[in-house]
Amino acid sequence: MEKEVQTTRVQNIFRILLAIFMIYAGVSHLTFNRMDFQAQVPDWVPLSKDLVVVLSGIVEIMLGLALLFWKKQRVNVGWALALFFVLVYPGNISQYLEGRDAFGALDSDRARLIRLFFQPILIAWALWSAGSWKAWKKTR
Repeated sequence: MEKEVQTTRVQNIFRILLAIFMIYAGVSHLTFNRMDFQAQVPDWVPLSKDLVVVLSGIVEIMLGLALLFWKKQRVNVGWALALFFVLVYPGNISQYLEGRDAFGALDSDRARLIRLFFQPILIAWALWSAGSWKAWKKTR
C-alpha cells in the first residue's frame, strides 16, 4: 500500500483535530477520567480494569502523536486508529448493556445508546483524514 497520499487542507484540519482529541483522551485515561473509563471495560476482559485503561490511554497518546507527526506512515496510522476504534467498541456496547454511568453525560440508557452510533463516525474520520481510504481505493 502506498505510504503517502495527498490529502486536502480540510482533511488535514480534521486529522489534526482527531490527533488532538486522541492525545487529550489518552491523557484523560491516565489522569482525571481514569475511573470513568474503567466503567467501559467489560467484566469478561481478563485483566484489571485499571491496567486496560492505562494501556489504552498510552495507545491513544501514541496514535494521536503518530497521526500528527509520522507523515510517511500516515495511511497506516489511519488504519491502526480505525482498528483501535473497532477494538474498543465492545467496551462501549458493554457499558450500554450493563447500564454503567460515566463522564457525567453517559448517565442514561439513551445517552449510552446514542454514543454507540459515534464509533463508526470515528472510524470513518480516521480513515478519511489520514488518506487511508483514498490509498486503499487506489489499490483497487
